[in-house]
Amino acid sequence: MIRFASLGSGSQGNALIVEAGGTRVLLDCGFSSREVTARLARLGIDPGGLAAILVTHEHADHVGGVFAFARRNQVAVYLTHGTQKAATRGRAAPADCHLIDGHAVFAIDGLEIRPYPVPHDAREPVQYAFSDGNHRLGVLTDSGSITSHIVDVLRACDGLVLECNHDRELLAASRYPAQLKQRIGGRFGHLENGQAAALLQQVDTRRLQHVVAAHLSQENNRPHLAARALASALGCGDEWIGVADQDGGFGWRQLG
Repeated sequence: MIRFASLGSGSQGNALIVEAGGTRVLLDCGFSSREVTARLARLGIDPGGLAAILVTHEHADHVGGVFAFARRNQVAVYLTHGTQKAATRGRAAPADCHLIDGHAVFAIDGLEIRPYPVPHDAREPVQYAFSDGNHRLGVLTDSGSITSHIVDVLRACDGLVLECNHDRELLAASRYPAQLKQRIGGRFGHLENGQAAALLQQVDTRRLQHVVAAHLSQENNRPHLAARALASALGCGDEWIGVADQDGGFGWRQLG
C-alpha cells in the first residue's frame, strides 16, 4: 500500500509526502523549515520519522527549505549533481546529500524510487515515480512538455499527481510580461491543462485510483478548469479529479 499527501502545491512552495511499508519520504521542501514542520504536524507526522528528502530541482518553491530542514532533523537529501550544484551555488552542501543518477532506479528500505529527467529550465531536473512492488505512484510537475520517456515512465500507474500550471487562454490574457509568458508556456516551462490531459490520453489509465492536478498558478488557472480538462481526458466526472492547493495541499490518499 502507498499513501501520499501534499503539504501545499503552487508557485509559493511545494512538498509531497509519500509513504509505503513504514518508509516515509518528503518530495521537495519549498517552504521554510518551520512552515514544513507545522504542515507535517497537520498530517500527524514527526519530522524525525522521515527517511529522506527527494529533490526535483533547484527552484526556490521546491528547494527553499530543504537544507535547513534536513540539517535540523538529520534527514538525508537525494538529488542530482546538477541540482546540488545549482542549489548550493558551488558551495559544500549543508546536509547529508546523496547524489543520484536521473536514469537509475534506487530504493530506500521497501520503497522503490525511479527518478526520470524532464524538460524544465533548471540545471538537471528530475521527477519521480514510486512503487511498493504492487502499486505505482507517478509525480510530474515542473515540465514544459511531454516526452516519450515521460509517457513510458507513467504508462501504468495506480495514482498520478500531474502539473496543471496554467490555462493557455488565461496566461495569454494575464498581466505577465511577454518574456515571462513565453518562459511559462515554452517547452522548458510548465504544463498547461491541455498538455496534462493529453498525457492521460497516452498512458494506460485502467489502474488509476487517484488523479490529482497540482502546481496550479493562482493567477493563470482555476481549479475547475484543471479538473474539467483531466476529467474530459478520462471520461469521468470533474468531482473525481483531486486538485492540490497552495495552502492546504491535499489530505492522505491511498493506493491499494
